[in-house]
Amino acid sequence: MFGIKTALREENIQVVTLFTILVATLGYFVDVFDLFIFSIVRVPSLKDLNVPTADMLSTGILLINCQMAGLLVGGIFWGVWGDKIGRRSVLFGSILLYSIANIANGFIHDVTLYAVLRFIAGMGLAGELGAGVTLASELLPARLRGLGTAFLTGLGVLGAACAVIVAAYTDWRIAYITGGVIGLVLLVMRVNVAESTLHEKLMAEAPDIARGNVLIFFRKLKLLRRLLKVIWVGGPIWAINGLLITFTPEFAKAMGMTTIPTAGNAVLSYFIGASIGNVLVGLLSQKLQSRRKALLICLLLQAISVVLYMTVPYGDAVGLYYAMCGLMGLTSYWAMFVQIGAEQFGTNIRATAATCAPNFVRAITIPCTAGFHVLVPMLGVIGSGSVIVGLTILIALIALGRLQETFGKNLDFQDT
Repeated sequence: MFGIKTALREENIQVVTLFTILVATLGYFVDVFDLFIFSIVRVPSLKDLNVPTADMLSTGILLINCQMAGLLVGGIFWGVWGDKIGRRSVLFGSILLYSIANIANGFIHDVTLYAVLRFIAGMGLAGELGAGVTLASELLPARLRGLGTAFLTGLGVLGAACAVIVAAYTDWRIAYITGGVIGLVLLVMRVNVAESTLHEKLMAEAPDIARGNVLIFFRKLKLLRRLLKVIWVGGPIWAINGLLITFTPEFAKAMGMTTIPTAGNAVLSYFIGASIGNVLVGLLSQKLQSRRKALLICLLLQAISVVLYMTVPYGDAVGLYYAMCGLMGLTSYWAMFVQIGAEQFGTNIRATAATCAPNFVRAITIPCTAGFHVLVPMLGVIGSGSVIVGLTILIALIALGRLQETFGKNLDFQDT
């Protein structure tokens, strides 16, 4: 009888864990939907707001940078919150903030308010992935962590595909509102998600230990160096997203295409590839028993895919252009990047690091787009994009070589 009760109790824990990971996955799905809806509706929304054609690029860069700045601020805020209060609470607060911001985005009539709401939405979006991956990493056995994160991000990135479909059949305002409403529906589902067992253990056994202390990264330079290396490993992913995918019309024109691909279809193609790629890199990591080897292979393949994207003679073959976007997506390693970031740090600062890292990477879009804007008059669109993305890949390779291997690492430790 005791054995049956024990078995049922263990089964109940497993169900709660799986439900929590499923809800985190759906949260990341909505996160990606809302994160990329701007890239998809940038042109029609700015036209509707009477932005001159000559100002489309500069205004688009301004708005995406406001969103990325929000992600940067939110990454710190939600990371600290997750370590101090709990990972579960981040899943509630973040989705509420960005859902409200996106619904409000559907009612704007000027660029200034557009920018403010993109910043607020970015702040909300910042909490989803880091909290979700931290929860999955701390709830799952070490041998399954990589697969759990691959599932979370592999399915989650399909939110971009959903955003493309919604934007194709609705007005841009309805697209924003739809993302916000889906987020509010998901908020209700989160009532029964589990808290991290490692965080609860830390709270019970060491309630006085410093948790979510951002200053620890500046007091202990080894932790700051570790965080910076993690951030730079993920840099190329968002250099590609923020430049090559978001500004598809500009790159297509520079490539001499007369039939211009849409940013929406480029996002769709990229994230279909990324959905498959994120699962494959998780499986590859399990096969190689190594995070670093799997990431190295992805980075090298990503470099090759970018070269092909820049040099293939497209002519008017729009389908070929989308195929190249899909190929770049296939080499994405976002899941494993976030995973290795979470595994690098102790329970008391894990949520801070795991939430800051992906959002700091997303914020790399700001210097990338700024550098791109400065270089375009000198090198042109193609040359500028090649230089920016190439530099991020080179830096990522150097940073990866200096990170410790974390496959199968016991996460029950603290950084003090």
